[in-house]
Amino acid sequence: MKINLLAGTSVVAASVMLCGCSTAPQSDLSRQELKDEAAAAVKQAEKTDTTMDKALSEAKGYAVFPTVGKGAIGIGGAYGRGVLYEGGSITGYCDLSQATIGLQLGGQAYTEIICFQDDVALQTFKTGNFAFAAEATAVALKSGAGANAKYANGIKVFTFGESGLMYEASIGGQKFSFLPAK
Repeated sequence: MKINLLAGTSVVAASVMLCGCSTAPQSDLSRQELKDEAAAAVKQAEKTDTTMDKALSEAKGYAVFPTVGKGAIGIGGAYGRGVLYEGGSITGYCDLSQATIGLQLGGQAYTEIICFQDDVALQTFKTGNFAFAAEATAVALKSGAGANAKYANGIKVFTFGESGLMYEASIGGQKFSFLPAK
């Protein structure tokens, strides 16, 4: 009972800490910086894997999180801000938050790109009720990954640019929020 209570309290605390962040950057300058970082992340993804251009152009839309920071000492969390592209244009801002519990220690940063196969997956993301379960997997971006990755439940996820050191054997999922661009 004590372990379950401690685990539940830790997850709630990490969730509250992560949810305190705002989805859209507050200033014009910070919005432009996020847009520039996302564009640079897409260029880097396409440079890393020449098949990514096709994967992104065939997707109904895609979310780009240029930097997701992740850290943990027993309980962990991750957070990143991003932009949503539809038809090659930015249509809104999104954020990713994650809380985990388990054997984990360290910190890392990475880029995450989520491709949406159809309107159903894209609209589900835009409602703000979109989340990945703990067992969701991402494809590490390398040459040919864009062509070989398959959609699962209307999405496929790519990560790259991992830096830092993290030891992890934990459970947890990612939750997303979305705000349309003005």
